[in-house]
Amino acid sequence: MPERPSTVAGKDHGRQRAGGSAAVDRLRRLCLAFPEAVEKLSHGEPTWFAGAGKVFATLDDHHHGAEHLSVWLPLPLGAQEALVAGDPDRFFRPPYVGGKGWVAVVLDRAPEWALIAALLREAYLTVASPRLAARLRGEHARGTSTSTAVAPLRRAGTGSARRSAR
Repeated sequence: MPERPSTVAGKDHGRQRAGGSAAVDRLRRLCLAFPEAVEKLSHGEPTWFAGAGKVFATLDDHHHGAEHLSVWLPLPLGAQEALVAGDPDRFFRPPYVGGKGWVAVVLDRAPEWALIAALLREAYLTVASPRLAARLRGEHARGTSTSTAVAPLRRAGTGSARRSAR
């Protein structure tokens, strides 16, 4: 049986959903690798939570007729502006949460998975509890809190500071 275009609220947007695509599978593996990461459906899309806490990634699989398959991430203040200005074909300000600093990363145009992994890590650290953040950083195991995975953000003038207003 041929795959049907997605429908939202009874409207056919003529778009194919990528729910089982290799990009979604890879994103899922990356997200679930974080300590106590949990996947749940939210607004009909796979969404990943830092433990029982806050969302650190949500898939946008052409939701409401969106142009791209993308992942939305809550990043530190300033990251959205730097990323979107630096590469508007790869990053954009997502609807609904863009005003709170979230950034969307396009997944259906040759994604740079090392960069996506670093951004996912930064998003996780932005919302994770201190216990989960310490666990990810390996502070209990090694007594260190250094991170080289966020070099792309640091070059863009942002860091891993937690956001004060969410």
